[in-house]
Amino acid sequence: MKKTPCLFALAVLFCSYTYAQQMTIKTLPYPQTKKVDTVDTYFGTPVPDPYRWLENDQAPDTKAWVKEENKVTQDYLKQIPFREEMRKRLEVLWNYEKYSAPFKEGKYTYFYKNDGLQSQAVLYRQIGDNGTPEVFLDPNKFSADGTTSLQGIDFTKNGELAAYQISEGGSDWRKVIVIKTDDKSVVGDTLIDVKFSGLAWKSTEGFYYSSYDKPKAGSKLSGLTQYHKLYHHKLGTAQSTDQLIFGGDKTPRRYIGAYLTEDERFLVISAATSTTGNELYIQDLSKPGSQIVNVVNNFDNQHSVLDNVGSKLYIITNIYSPNFKIVTVDAVNPTITHWKDLIHETKNVLTASTGGGKIFAEYLKDATSFVQQYDMNGKLERTISLPSVGTASGFGAKKEEKETYYTFTSYVYPPTIFKLNIASGQSSVYKKSGVKFDPELYESKQVFYNSKDKTKIPMIITYKKGTVLNGENPLMLYAYGGFGVSLTPAFSTSNIILLEHGGIYAVPNLRGGGEYGETWHKKGIKMKKQNVFDDFIAAAEYLIKNKYTSKEKLAISGGSNGGLLIGAMLTQRPDLFKVAFPAVGVMDMLRYNKFTAGAGWSYDYGTAEDSKEMFEYLYKYSPYHALKPQAYPATMVTTADHDDRVVPAHSFKFGSRLQEYQKGPAPVLIRIETNAGHGAGQSTAQVISSQVDKWAFMFWNLGVKW
Repeated sequence: MKKTPCLFALAVLFCSYTYAQQMTIKTLPYPQTKKVDTVDTYFGTPVPDPYRWLENDQAPDTKAWVKEENKVTQDYLKQIPFREEMRKRLEVLWNYEKYSAPFKEGKYTYFYKNDGLQSQAVLYRQIGDNGTPEVFLDPNKFSADGTTSLQGIDFTKNGELAAYQISEGGSDWRKVIVIKTDDKSVVGDTLIDVKFSGLAWKSTEGFYYSSYDKPKAGSKLSGLTQYHKLYHHKLGTAQSTDQLIFGGDKTPRRYIGAYLTEDERFLVISAATSTTGNELYIQDLSKPGSQIVNVVNNFDNQHSVLDNVGSKLYIITNIYSPNFKIVTVDAVNPTITHWKDLIHETKNVLTASTGGGKIFAEYLKDATSFVQQYDMNGKLERTISLPSVGTASGFGAKKEEKETYYTFTSYVYPPTIFKLNIASGQSSVYKKSGVKFDPELYESKQVFYNSKDKTKIPMIITYKKGTVLNGENPLMLYAYGGFGVSLTPAFSTSNIILLEHGGIYAVPNLRGGGEYGETWHKKGIKMKKQNVFDDFIAAAEYLIKNKYTSKEKLAISGGSNGGLLIGAMLTQRPDLFKVAFPAVGVMDMLRYNKFTAGAGWSYDYGTAEDSKEMFEYLYKYSPYHALKPQAYPATMVTTADHDDRVVPAHSFKFGSRLQEYQKGPAPVLIRIETNAGHGAGQSTAQVISSQVDKWAFMFWNLGVKW
């Protein structure tokens, strides 16, 4: 067949590979993954785990298996005829300057910038708004392959010192380096083995940080971490002499975080046993020898200190108020009985920040932003005018600042940074996105549909204006549904590939998330987890019924807890869609709590050890265990070899069993990123490569013309 030549320029003319769908892609034989005779018994029920050996992620045979699986995957993907043209198109789309909102430290204004295709964003600084920018830290020089990333930086109050964290290969284990900001010379030794930690400076003497002891069993990447501890590091001393401030053997399985109020008077400590709910402690550092005081002594609700004015603390909490409120209390008697409401709970979920001596109350209204400005006495001053319906984030600034910055985005509104005059409430554009995308050609709309139990679920659907809803449109359905996480509208450069090819992008806000507060969250946890899956199934059925797509044109995607969701869809409704992308998913619901900090997820999931009833519930929907021999949709499981949050063993075991049980013709691939973790810190090249492979696999298996 004659092939029409393709032209590629900024205007981009696409060739329709009409011949392509007549081709057959050959899948290499899947590796003959060995099986072992491991069996666990729960409440009298034997549970075979034939792929247990893959949990040893650093073992030579596991590494050899990873290479074999990646060979199968890459051999399949390279046969897709438009894959490289898709890569070129994504590189063009990605190749624009990207900025962060600026922040002020000492005499400098700092901001992040990526020139376009740099592996990592570079941290710049300048004096004032009009000074000449200079490179302060360039993570692209941290490693040859761009996989060592900058994962946060904290400055002393005077801006003279900074401590920054780096991640190697995407790991959650970090190193901390201290430098003088004037000449960037290193101060003292590099701290190692720091995990799940902020850095909180006290003057220029030192800082507080959190970490675990190294795992005694298993690899550093997968070993169980139980004893999170808060330390104080004094500059010029060895890390081995750092003072233990809080945590340890007497408080196992805690996540411990700490920060200081802006005036450095109060050390605030949060201790949690799960991802929901925390104890709250304070220490008045203005009084030598002062003790750590317990403010909240249980894990039933969430609380944090927003700010202080002298001894008056401002606390945001969801105690008796599942959508959150702001209270005040004197630090002399800080317990709950003395709290006074300042900003009351509303029907919309509240988060908050402070800046310029004001409180910015950021509300979620049906998963979109609504922002109000209050004075420190709780008086409403104004509602911040936002460009349209979408997501606004930022607003934090120091007390003396006269302006603050926020970023606004939506599915069709590229991220734009605004400067807000705090006194007048007027916003002005600070930085517009340079992405090659015309928002006027596309639209997003929010719909509400009924789940299985008639609960109304919101969903935002995005597509090109004029799209004919005839059931023939390729559609990507993406969701999360867990841990109180809210999915709010956000622009994605990668999604342009789908939208400009007549595709549709749909995001439902499932129960288990935080879009409607803690009540919404609790309707999707433990033995109500099936609500999450039912909400997603109902979203797919709504989209098919209303002819946005069809079963033959539907792809589904989710990562982490969302990867669990997609795994459950593969086992519960494999007939409902054509393509699936379970990414870095929690797939073994009986053993997730045995690795890294997984025990902290038990609030959402429950554990197999809790009770016979909980075990049976988890065993029934656990994706790894619920697989059976039958035909499954085209699936590409994705994970990374350095993921030490949701360890890759979840995906390794699930993918192996899915390959074993696949009785249909659709491919089952496992794509394993090397020198990468749970997602944060990936180089631009890694991100583009993963997105190319995702869209190429989806387009090919849905028969989408390029």
